[in-house]
Amino acid sequence: MAIVREQPETGEELNLSYSNADMAPTPLSARKWGARDIAALWISMSACIPTYMLASSLIAEGMNWWQAVLTIFLGNTIVLIPMILNAHAGTKYGIPFPVYCRASFGLRGANVPAMLRALVACGWFGIQCWIGGQAIYTVLKIILPGWNESASIAFLEINPPQLVCFLGFWALNMAVVLMGVDSIRLLLNIKAPLLIVLGLALLVWAYRAAHGFGPMLEQPSSFDPGGPKAGMFWAFFIPSLTAMVGFWATLSLNIPDFTRYAYTQRDQVVGQALGLPLTMGLFSFIGVAVTSATMTIYGQTIWDPIVLLSKFRDPIVLTVAMFSLALATLATNIAANVVGPANDFSHLWPRRIGFRIGGLITGLIGIAIQPWRLIADPKGYIFIWLVSYSSLLGAVGGILIADYYLIRKTRLDLNGLYDPAGPYWYSNGVNSVALFALIAGIAPCIPGFLATTGLLTVAKFWTDLFGYAWFVSFGVSALVYLVLTNLTSRSQDRSSIELASMPASVAE
Repeated sequence: MAIVREQPETGEELNLSYSNADMAPTPLSARKWGARDIAALWISMSACIPTYMLASSLIAEGMNWWQAVLTIFLGNTIVLIPMILNAHAGTKYGIPFPVYCRASFGLRGANVPAMLRALVACGWFGIQCWIGGQAIYTVLKIILPGWNESASIAFLEINPPQLVCFLGFWALNMAVVLMGVDSIRLLLNIKAPLLIVLGLALLVWAYRAAHGFGPMLEQPSSFDPGGPKAGMFWAFFIPSLTAMVGFWATLSLNIPDFTRYAYTQRDQVVGQALGLPLTMGLFSFIGVAVTSATMTIYGQTIWDPIVLLSKFRDPIVLTVAMFSLALATLATNIAANVVGPANDFSHLWPRRIGFRIGGLITGLIGIAIQPWRLIADPKGYIFIWLVSYSSLLGAVGGILIADYYLIRKTRLDLNGLYDPAGPYWYSNGVNSVALFALIAGIAPCIPGFLATTGLLTVAKFWTDLFGYAWFVSFGVSALVYLVLTNLTSRSQDRSSIELASMPASVAE
């Protein structure tokens, strides 16, 4: 006999083998996020240290400041489109990302895209924990100078104090996870204005201290005629744009994890449109302008805001600044890199894994990846890490959007998403068409990835194609899924589904 629970406000029963308190549809009474909250979510997540430093790799490779900032703005404007499209199902049906995947991949097959997204988020979680730990380490290094003299641990290549600070900040993240999802909204609303104010204050200080913004804003592009990379701009721009899309490719998939709490579709659309591209563009410009001024002030370019703030020897200023950075990193990390994978891991075994245990799994994997190695090389960070995983997530996004909008016309059988006897069971819980489309989308990017990592020598065509990874995988997977779905008799049954009534948890 199936174990069931009653769904709030509807009286309908959900099979606990495929649901729990975190997986069940969010009832209308729990929808408390307006446009302001959604905007605050994106301002909070975008205003972070990786965004501040994002333009640095682009400028280091030859772009001038406005080319770098424009590339970041354009990339985030592009990724905003699938972000808003995927968010629709979360707001309409109150479902999290893994449940949203069930319509196209099947009740069991949904674990594949969920795990692809979760493992990428674990990498980001580790990176943010390392950054937050470094902020703490910088303050303590000034208070306790002996810390800086510690020898590195051979197999880790970081010293014991760095490891302690990393694990300490990691533990703080886990403490917030144990407090539950409700604590995240409060944290984001505090952090959003705090880091914007800190960033603008840093901008004003840099302008006054350098009597301007320094030489970087006057530095020409290396791609200009006569420059060392003349004529090579587009070859660099396209993979860079792909990397900028990849920066938030994870959230473009699991955005339903947040918009399931939105009042209306208008709130999620307006909130995201106002919160994402503008904040990314503004905060990356602050990073460029302040770094440019450091050349005049200190005689060297300092991209890392933690290193820059460490030069403020006033203990009060230093402590407040580092506390703000740690809080900002904490808020971004929990929202962007814990909520999604926690739900994804919960989806693997709903009866045993809830949000908190899923968050703990995320944290343990975040330690295991040794994130300090991942961001040690800026070129590898952009062209291997960001571009590579964008191909995986682009393929998933193409399938989800093709299925939800072009096959189903945004209409889902809500109870069927939790019912193994429903329309999304396919063959033993897996839609082989979706899995084939996923592989087909990723496959063209594999030769270029292997060449980029030095594992294989391939024709230039494949490395050039890899530069378009997200766009290629998105388009190919969407097209293959549509063609194969329309060639199967099952697609005729699915696309003709008409819902007789809307459950009370559905919000148009």
